[in-house]
Amino acid sequence: MTPHRRDAKPHADPLLCDVAIAHASVDQPNTVFAALDAALRSAIGHKLFTILAYDGVTGEAARLYSNLPESYPAGGRKRLAAGPWTEAVLDRGEAYIGRTLDDLATVFSDHALIASLGCASVLNMPVRWRGRTLGSLNLLHEAGWYDDDDVAACRPFAQLALPALLTPAAF
Repeated sequence: MTPHRRDAKPHADPLLCDVAIAHASVDQPNTVFAALDAALRSAIGHKLFTILAYDGVTGEAARLYSNLPESYPAGGRKRLAAGPWTEAVLDRGEAYIGRTLDDLATVFSDHALIASLGCASVLNMPVRWRGRTLGSLNLLHEAGWYDDDDVAACRPFAQLALPALLTPAAF
């Protein structure tokens, strides 16, 4: 009897591997965040990409990374208002897709700045740990860009941001 032989071996996703390898760098979290930016630009696409950390106690968000720092600089905090978006993304850990600028306008006070950057859709992907949302990856692009398949594709990348969001430096 011969052992079972697979005809096709599974191959690791090279973009996920790039992000995983970036964790070994001493320059953290910048190296991982830049790797996430590059990987998600290739895998899903975005014009604007930010990473936010959330403090569930204070209800504040801090921007840790932005690929467009002149428009959306890292640093600074803002208090998040309670509502359907915060309940879905922060409380329940569900991804949010806004497909049009009107969708964004109902959720984000900075929708005019978003539009000025040529963006009219968003995918907010929560980063979860032990039942809590610690942050989110935020991808923005032209109207209608994101769909449910992008949620599934983005989830493993979001979880690769987790070590950076667990560190005390995030807040």
